[in-house]
Amino acid sequence: MMVLLLEKVPVRLRGELTRWLIQARTGVFVGRVSAQVRDLLWEKVCEGRETGGAMLIYQTNTEQGFAIRTDGETKREVVDFDGLQLIRTADTPSKAYREWS
Repeated sequence: MMVLLLEKVPVRLRGELTRWLIQARTGVFVGRVSAQVRDLLWEKVCEGRETGGAMLIYQTNTEQGFAIRTDGETKREVVDFDGLQLIRTADTPSKAYREWS
């Protein structure tokens, strides 16, 4: 299973992705495809996004059970914390986060 989140990308790219994935909401795509198809779709997104950004979340054999890829500028940032992938928003980090750093 995979989830693909797109921000500020061309409409034609979103339309092309609907051939393989379901668009649950504007810019949110969900589907179950092979790893090869997933990687080819990710390449297509990275090449076709122009501006904006993309985030891919997919099932894999890790402690969390998934992995995250990003490309371009998104509102969220993936932070590796002792092997765990966490999401931080573009806002100022919270007091608790600053204490961990």
